[in-house]
Amino acid sequence: MSSIDEQIKLIERGIIDCISREELVKKLEKSVATGIPLRVKAGFDPTAPDLHLGHTVLLQKLKHFQDLGHDVYFLIGDFTGMIGDPTGKSETRKALTREDVARNAESYKEQVFKILDPEKTRVVFNSQWLAELDSFAMIRLASELTVARMLEREDFKVRFREGNPISIHEFLYPLIQGYDSVALEADVEIGGTDQLFNLLMGRDLQRSRKQAPQVVLTLPLLEGLDGVNKMSKSLGNYIGITESANDIYGKVLSISDPLMFRYYELLSDLTGEQIAQLKRAMEEGSLHPKEIKKQLARELTARFHSVEAAEQAEQNFEQVFRKGGLPDDIQVVEISASGDLWLPQLLVDMDLVKSTSDGRRMIQQNAVSLDGEKVTDVKAVVKPQGEVLVKVGKLRYCKVCFR
Repeated sequence: MSSIDEQIKLIERGIIDCISREELVKKLEKSVATGIPLRVKAGFDPTAPDLHLGHTVLLQKLKHFQDLGHDVYFLIGDFTGMIGDPTGKSETRKALTREDVARNAESYKEQVFKILDPEKTRVVFNSQWLAELDSFAMIRLASELTVARMLEREDFKVRFREGNPISIHEFLYPLIQGYDSVALEADVEIGGTDQLFNLLMGRDLQRSRKQAPQVVLTLPLLEGLDGVNKMSKSLGNYIGITESANDIYGKVLSISDPLMFRYYELLSDLTGEQIAQLKRAMEEGSLHPKEIKKQLARELTARFHSVEAAEQAEQNFEQVFRKGGLPDDIQVVEISASGDLWLPQLLVDMDLVKSTSDGRRMIQQNAVSLDGEKVTDVKAVVKPQGEVLVKVGKLRYCKVCFR
């Protein structure tokens, strides 16, 4: 293991809250003295099938702990996912079905190992212990929480004040999330800043169960491509880790210069010193911001694809944007149709978007063109004649040939 100072330096990179640093130092000192790694957990409710870069901020911090020799628990909230995290919500969330949760959980398992080392990661499902709690155990757990304590949460406080419904099962959410820490005897739990209340609940429950309370670390919510709102699929400002190499590369290059170093700090494998050197080089004028951004785009594209794919994406970008050409690897799709085709559905059929709602959103964002002409009408149709060059976003091209 690294020295305490070295470990603290890496662990604190990008951190907003550390509750508490003194406890973290003591846990690390004990770990070094005994050779027993810390148990570090982060929970993810499988509410959607795909992860984006915003989710990977936590994964990157888990990787830091792995690199330091500690045990990482990637907790999939298949039980809590069916309740729905009320954090930041102005109304009760729609509950997911078991089938939705199971399907999304399998997708998560495949995606997280693009960052985490599968040999050093323990994937656990909280249904393993939560589904075994009988009614007596659940009532006992609920007795450790007061309504007044729950109403300290800002989102619940606002909903209560405005007369919006709060379901009893939503009160249970932070309680059973906290119980995850008891079940795993976690030393450290990581979450976003919006999860602070839930993470602290784990400390409270561990104390009541005579366990040493976990250290709570929070990380900022990553801003999306607009540089204002947090990264979100619903806002269309996200970079999905399952997107094509061309899309990831092009989207990273589209972020602003100030946002670039925030992405470096939260997502890059470079050391803090290396990032500081890049920033100094930019400020001194010895390195252009575009070159620094290209380095980040290559790193992130290679992480989710390969070094070769990142190099090809960079070549495609240069050819399309600097030379005014088209990429060499345009996909060609042949389609048989007897009548006009609704454009959002055609985009799905061509594998350019994942759903018709994604297609509509891209059209509304002026990100779709047919033979070089922007399309702005979500009701647009395509006549099945000849060939049409379809472009979505900055680098997604496909040629459809109608038969």
